[in-house]
Amino acid sequence: MPVKVIAFVSVNPGKEEAFVTAAGPCITASRSEPGVLHYELWREAEGERRFVFNELYVDNAAVQAHMASDHFKAFGAASRDIVAARPTIIVTRPVDVASQV
Repeated sequence: MPVKVIAFVSVNPGKEEAFVTAAGPCITASRSEPGVLHYELWREAEGERRFVFNELYVDNAAVQAHMASDHFKAFGAASRDIVAARPTIIVTRPVDVASQV
């Protein structure tokens, strides 16, 4: 079953571009992982210090593999002093409304 992960990350003032730079290699590598269907970084339009990762995986095993990857761990280490707080992570599963009708 597909899994969608949405992660909200707030960064310290003046660290927005450093965060984007740190995220770049992780995003590129993540898009090539088996089981990753979609992996994007968005920036909040107002305030500009909160970023949103929009991720879609084929299943939970793909999510776990991503979190165990070297590039994900390297990004976590590289962004440790850039982020203002722990990210808010929302894990979702699809709802088939067509079968409810």
